[in-house]
Amino acid sequence: MTPGEVETVYEALATTLDSVEASRRELFLAKLALLLAHDIADTGRVRRRIDEAARNLDV
Repeated sequence: MTPGEVETVYEALATTLDSVEASRRELFLAKLALLLAHDIADTGRVRRRIDEAARNLDV
């Protein structure tokens, strides 16, 4: 993805998160993660990204 595409995805995610009821945001993010994992269709790659995301929560 280009930096512009990343920004587009970030804006779409931020806008959608703002529109989702606060108590349902975790559910939304879990559903999104599973849908994207299904699209990737590579368990090892998905698990590496999960580990990477967990290591970089301060960013």
